[in-house]
Amino acid sequence: MADKDVTELTPAEEAAARAKEQAEQEALPYKWTQTIGDVDITILVPGNLKGKDMVVEIKKQSLTAGIKGQEPVIKGDLPHPILLDDSTWTLSPAPDGQKALEIHLEKHNKLEWWPHVVISAPKIDVSKIVPENSKLSDLEGETRAMVEKMMYDQRQKEMGLPTSDEQKKMDILKKFQEQHPEMDFSNAKIQ
Repeated sequence: MADKDVTELTPAEEAAARAKEQAEQEALPYKWTQTIGDVDITILVPGNLKGKDMVVEIKKQSLTAGIKGQEPVIKGDLPHPILLDDSTWTLSPAPDGQKALEIHLEKHNKLEWWPHVVISAPKIDVSKIVPENSKLSDLEGETRAMVEKMMYDQRQKEMGLPTSDEQKKMDILKKFQEQHPEMDFSNAKIQ
């Protein structure tokens, strides 16, 4: 029997998959979050430690982090490359007298979700990520124009109307028809 497609899961199977994923993520010795552009990792360490007591090696495609002289808390290859110059780490106070080793990784490709921080860690289902709402005004010019076009085309499709590309083709055909009334376009198909 072939594996079921994710869209074919029953509500009970979906709930079980979510619970398993959550349990796997909670069992990790670190917490992590991501946006479409970056990944943030937090490792809680004893409050008496200082930056010099940490081992943090951030490389384009790998990460090692932990306390000097101990097994790393996180070590492995990243699923995708990062921007080294924009990736950092800090050690700051945390609740309960602990400190938080906070690692910020700036994604190289800002259009993909990561299924895990290092490829040896359990994956999350990136298709279930619901990004926080962002405003179109937050986007830069070319990206904003592309997103606005996609939104317009989606609304047009939902209403059964032509997309911007289809409308452009129809306008070109109409103009051509007006310039060449002698031609028969009754069987013309727009591809």
